[in-house]
Amino acid sequence: MSIQVKLQAIIEEMEIQFEESQTLLNSKTGEIIVVTSDDLRAAENVESFDHLPDWQQENLMVANDVVENFENYIELPTKYEVNEYEIMEDFCLTISDQRKQDILLRSIKGKGAFRRFKDQIIDFEIEDHWYSYRDERFKEIAIKWCQDNNLNYID
Repeated sequence: MSIQVKLQAIIEEMEIQFEESQTLLNSKTGEIIVVTSDDLRAAENVESFDHLPDWQQENLMVANDVVENFENYIELPTKYEVNEYEIMEDFCLTISDQRKQDILLRSIKGKGAFRRFKDQIIDFEIEDHWYSYRDERFKEIAIKWCQDNNLNYID
């Protein structure tokens, strides 16, 4: 493919994914779009949507293009493929202070893990270290995704 995608744009979209939607790259234009499951279903079933509000017509036109030209779209890594929990766990293992590492590992067990983890990195004053680590992991995932899909990327 001859398009170039911006890694930062891919990373930003990976960070803000929602349930019941897909984030896709148009491999012909390089445009990243978000389409909901409802809009995809509607695009498959609705013949005319002229009567709908402009914003909904626009959403359905995008969804319709995805349905009709699905081969032109590549799904970005989903939140399940990114697995932020695993990234948190790997980060915990990079902490050399064994006591802090143990506390962090305990903080990510069970319900409320993300909140406890965030509170703990603030208490330990390693928030910047966490976000640098997380950003680097997201970048690695985005690069691998580009390579797997034969996409040229720019940093």
